[in-house]
Order: sequence, then structure tokens, then C-alpha cells
Amino acid sequence: MTRADDAILEFLLNEGNRPLVANPSTVEANIDYKISHVRRRLRALQDGGLVEYYDKDRGLYRISDQGQAYLEGELESEDLEPS
Repeated sequence: MTRADDAILEFLLNEGNRPLVANPSTVEANIDYKISHVRRRLRALQDGGLVEYYDKDRGLYRISDQGQAYLEGELESEDLEPS
């Protein structure tokens, strides 16, 4: 897990509101990482089960239940599959 991973997950969680559905460009526009890095990290987070496609054809992601559990401290990074 990287700082970018945490920033992506926190953005998608949209704490205090409804979780967001976003494409990599929208994520990149709202956090401090370049689009190429955001795309790489979204794929890694998807491989680890922390994000999932909301609409694969449109490239829209959302945080998964496992991603929410990670942010809530219910899962440690050691418990996640390597990505």
C-alpha cells in the first residue's frame, strides 16, 4: 500500500457522503498524483480487491467493501493480497 493508494481510497469513499464512482481522470483531478500513476494504482487496488469496476465499459471504479474495511482499520495491509 502506498500513499497514493490511501488517497485514492479516501477520495472514492467520500467520507460523510455517499461513496463516489469515478474514472481515473476524475480521481487524478482530485488528488495530487499524475494520471499514469493513478491508473497503475487503481489496477493494483483492483487486484487486491480494494476497488472494483462500477462500469467496466466506461472505466468507472468504486471502492469495495474490502476497501472500506481497510480504511476503517478492520484490515491491515499485510492481510491484503500482494499487488
